Amino acid sequence: MSVKMFLMWNSQMLIDGGEDVTVGTSLLEASNLVVLKESSVIHSNANLGVHGQGLLNLSGPGNWIEAQRLVLSLFYSIHVAPGSILRGPVKNSTSNAITPRLNCLLEECPSELLNPPEDCNVNTSLSFTLQICRVEDITVEGLIEGSVVHFHRARTIYVPSSGTISVSCMGCTGGVGRGNALSNGAGSGGGHGGKGGSACYNGSCTEGGVSYGNAELPCEIGSGSGEEKSVGSTAGGGIVVMGSLEHPLSSLFVEGSIRADGESFKGITRDQLVVMNDTVGGPGGGSGGTILLFLHTIDLGDYAVLSSVGGFGSPKGGGGGGGGRVHFHWSDIPTGDVYQPIARVNGSIHIWGGLGRDEGHAGENGTVSGKACPKGLYGIFCEECPAGTYKNVTGSDRALCHTCPADDLPHRAAYITVRGGIAETPCPYKCVSDRFHMPHCYTALEELIYTFGGPWLFGLLLLGLLILLALVLSVARMKFVGVDELPGPAPTQHGSQIDHSFPFLESLNEVLETNRAEESQSHVHRLYFMGRNTFSEPWHLPHTPPEQIKEIVYEGAFNTFVDEINGIATYQWWEGAIYSILSVLAYPLAWSWQQWRRRVKLQRLREFVRSEYDHACLRSCRSRALYEGLKVAATSDLMLVYMDFFLGGDEKRTDIPAPLRQRFPMSILFGGDGSYMAPFSIQSDNILTSLISQMVPPTTWYRMTAGLNAQLRLVRRGRLRVTFQPVLRWLETQANPALRIYGIHVDLAWFQATTFGHCQYGLLVYAAEEEREYISVEGIDGAKQVEESRLLVSGVNNTHNENPSGHWREEMLVSQAHRRDSYMTRKKSYGGIIVTNSLRMLEEKRDLFYLISFIVHNTKPVGHQDLVGLVISMLLLGDFSLVLLTLLQLYSISLVDVFLVLFILPLGILMPFPAGINALFSHRPRRSAGLARIYSLWNVTSWINVVVAFICGYTHYNSQSSSSKKFPFQPWNISMDESEWWIFPAGLVACKILQSQLVNWHIANLEIQDRSLYSNNYELFWQS
Repeated sequence: MSVKMFLMWNSQMLIDGGEDVTVGTSLLEASNLVVLKESSVIHSNANLGVHGQGLLNLSGPGNWIEAQRLVLSLFYSIHVAPGSILRGPVKNSTSNAITPRLNCLLEECPSELLNPPEDCNVNTSLSFTLQICRVEDITVEGLIEGSVVHFHRARTIYVPSSGTISVSCMGCTGGVGRGNALSNGAGSGGGHGGKGGSACYNGSCTEGGVSYGNAELPCEIGSGSGEEKSVGSTAGGGIVVMGSLEHPLSSLFVEGSIRADGESFKGITRDQLVVMNDTVGGPGGGSGGTILLFLHTIDLGDYAVLSSVGGFGSPKGGGGGGGGRVHFHWSDIPTGDVYQPIARVNGSIHIWGGLGRDEGHAGENGTVSGKACPKGLYGIFCEECPAGTYKNVTGSDRALCHTCPADDLPHRAAYITVRGGIAETPCPYKCVSDRFHMPHCYTALEELIYTFGGPWLFGLLLLGLLILLALVLSVARMKFVGVDELPGPAPTQHGSQIDHSFPFLESLNEVLETNRAEESQSHVHRLYFMGRNTFSEPWHLPHTPPEQIKEIVYEGAFNTFVDEINGIATYQWWEGAIYSILSVLAYPLAWSWQQWRRRVKLQRLREFVRSEYDHACLRSCRSRALYEGLKVAATSDLMLVYMDFFLGGDEKRTDIPAPLRQRFPMSILFGGDGSYMAPFSIQSDNILTSLISQMVPPTTWYRMTAGLNAQLRLVRRGRLRVTFQPVLRWLETQANPALRIYGIHVDLAWFQATTFGHCQYGLLVYAAEEEREYISVEGIDGAKQVEESRLLVSGVNNTHNENPSGHWREEMLVSQAHRRDSYMTRKKSYGGIIVTNSLRMLEEKRDLFYLISFIVHNTKPVGHQDLVGLVISMLLLGDFSLVLLTLLQLYSISLVDVFLVLFILPLGILMPFPAGINALFSHRPRRSAGLARIYSLWNVTSWINVVVAFICGYTHYNSQSSSSKKFPFQPWNISMDESEWWIFPAGLVACKILQSQLVNWHIANLEIQDRSLYSNNYELFWQS
């Protein structure tokens, strides 16, 4: 039928193909308009082609054009108003002869979907059931529905909020990803972009349909539940194709929806239930179909929906259908300066798997993909890579946007985005402020302001004022604190009192204030915590109880107790983060922060053990009832903590606690870590002293620990091989000769090497009559040498114990042929004795603090404390004056330089003065020594500010001309030579070095009040 204009008004055109495939195609041609109004219908139960050259307008509700295969072509514009429908194929068709056959089992993409023919004729051999071909503009406010819907050679498609393009439930009932059924009739979901959900009923399951197709260029119909002839079977989604590889769509505007959803199980009627032969299940959901878009640009409105979701399964264990596939195949993506965004996506894209019912499983999600983006662009919608990244290959993965090299970005600059993205390095950037200039974002320094030209008169006045203030400060200090000149190395009288203000170094004359016998008689064992109590290596206990306490604890409850203790001892992440930040900005504050958190952690451990823990790990009923039997204590430096185990009194055991001799060999660990702030020390507490007093008089033990602590002060971390040698000599010449009288011998040893690379050092105490054994020591080079040394412990492993950090490696081969039976049952200890030869094998990791230790370190006392304090006062005032002069000099260059010196590190150059005043005017030696160490830290930290001052002065000197500028009204007309910029910073360096040495002596005078502790005379040492 061919007409010029075709107008229908509340009328119907019914075309009966007669089920004859040879005459199953009808054509309607109109050279101008085709308009349907007032519920007009064109219906064909065969194939129908509608061709025209003007407008096809379905103007309102009830206007339909439907056929088994429908082709609309050659119109200038097609408008489907709200309530109007374009459909192909026809629903509920009774003719099978001319019903379009879907390629349900075809795993390859039909070529006509990607490269359709150009003639736009009705062709029954093609896959399309509804095709709109060679139409410029298409507006869909109603419904376009079909199994395979194709828009070919169109320019724009607009889908308002009321419009829908749908191929939902129009796919295959079977298909490549069809579901499977159980014996009761419950079926799994169909698969497509995602696998179909499994069907399960009464514990029996069957797998869902498989996933198939190519996510990078999908063109497959969704699969159904299978069992095409069964009652209630579901179908997958169909295919929507817009454009083609050769002729992509110019633009797509969607505010409504485009759907290719799988069919959900809708239930069955009573009559159908009879046909099901008493099966109780139902099929699974159909899988989503395909939405394939060949286009230049797309605009998805706020409420727009692109959907290819799986259908729901039946209520009796049916599986959900798998999600479908959505693909955006972009054409001619603009790049570089001509780039424009190709997508504005505010709506939703759904590719969910359908839900399973009852025991049935949900289907897997489908896929959303896009064509590979060119360089500089990424993602499904080919957006520009974020600022600070570049992409120099094709692809869509976000990971392809590599971070721009950090070295290419100057300070005070930020990366920027450019049109079309960044395809190559270097990445573009701009300065963060207009005050800085490209390309390096440097500032244009202000002209020099010569406030003071360095007049000599000002220097003389300043020097005189400095001397006067130093004398006044020294006199005020002596009045406030008192004269602290200490006695010389003359021996003290036996039995005289000693100042208890610094218990770090206990001497022979310490008064025994408490009766320790009762507590020591019930003491069983001292368990040392591992770790140095740092944020990265907190205190922790091993889960396996030592042999000494296995008889008094329940191992399972002990493990639970250890977990609780370790949890309490562990620091929070923010504590370590604050420490790390302070370590960079102001290390003395970081040290103070760490000590504060250590004290808090120790107090928390004590409170937990004393009042919160129910002592469930102890076998003693009395201990559990009275919350006794466990005590936690730590050294004064808060780096070593230990837990003492006591009997409860109701154990009825005569073999515990063991006397001192049966506890040999016994380890006593040092506190501290050998650093300037925490030197090694041995703490002789009440319990330990009481135990030792079973064989050694307390006065002798106190004197030995005081002398040993004096020697340990001089040990430096990073130089252990050198600084441990005097300690070894002192033990052999002073300590062991005196202790051998009482049947005791002590050796320097290392214990408990951890994965953090930390060894704990201490003393190994054992009976002096123990035999000498030959110990095989393996050096770093692998060569073995045999040396004579005392036995570390009976039963030490003959295996090679290696410190994971590389501190050292030592292998012991102990002959036990002549050992007494009492030594055979002792617990194995992990560590080694340190002797002169083994020190050569000691390897240490050295850090920045190793270099600093040559300037700030613990020394022997020199006496003359008042003179040392006077010189420190003068240097402190001189340091502060030089700081002010240096800042004044930098102010004459630029305020920026002043800011840099003050805040790199923040106020570090100003802090030594208040810290030094606080240390000098502090009461009590121990507190004063601690504050003096903080003062020394600030003094060393301020060197960084001095280095910044050097850099600023050097940079200025090299960047400025030799001519100097003055104020127009300079009274003295005196200017400072720019070549002398280094005088004040160099004076600061010399002053700070002198301060460091004097502070070392000052601390030594405060901590070592009995200088006979360093005497090499055996008689003088032990008689003092």
